[in-house]
Amino acid sequence: MSNFTPTERTKVHRKPDRGSYDRELIYRILDEAFVCHVGFIADNLPVVVPTNYVRVGDKLYLHGSIASRLMKTLGSGAPFCLSVTLLDGIVCAPTATGHSVNYRSVVVMGKAVPVEGEAAKRAAMREFVEYVIRGRWATVHPPTEQELKGTMVLAVPLVEASAKVRTGFAVDDDKEYSSPGWTGVIPMKWMAQTPVPDPRGNPKNPMPLNIANYSRPQ
Repeated sequence: MSNFTPTERTKVHRKPDRGSYDRELIYRILDEAFVCHVGFIADNLPVVVPTNYVRVGDKLYLHGSIASRLMKTLGSGAPFCLSVTLLDGIVCAPTATGHSVNYRSVVVMGKAVPVEGEAAKRAAMREFVEYVIRGRWATVHPPTEQELKGTMVLAVPLVEASAKVRTGFAVDDDKEYSSPGWTGVIPMKWMAQTPVPDPRGNPKNPMPLNIANYSRPQ
């Protein structure tokens, strides 16, 4: 698996030692999250929209209503920037300005291509559902023909991408540690809580293990 080649748009300039173009690392970060922020230009104004995604091989898939500004703009071939961030910890430093966070992030630059055909769109929708909860597709009603017609699915080839990662403690000078404030890291972890049953659901349906023991990545 070859690494990404840094470009003028993806090269990490600020704290370059934290940057990485390792494809395996980038894919691990993308696969742990499923919410991204997409930046694009619409009506001559910058816009950033949160949405979900799924990675399938060397592509990302996005989906949404055919009426949405995000889908219409990206579906036209307009360039965009997509970012994902996982917060791993809050770094407590001896100085106010030394505080930071530990994180893993990915930035993807590219253009999207609409996925055409009912079969291809249905397959992509299956990937979305299974990416969020493995084994879920087989237990729910699949999209209807009308729902598929009202949904746009976009494929984003992963060509330009970079990661940036911060780990460890504060980087303040040793002399600063004479302050009375506690120093260290408060670890942060994104984890599922106890599932809450829908009151309209069939009480005879037992909670499956893929729901009861949910975790990321799937």
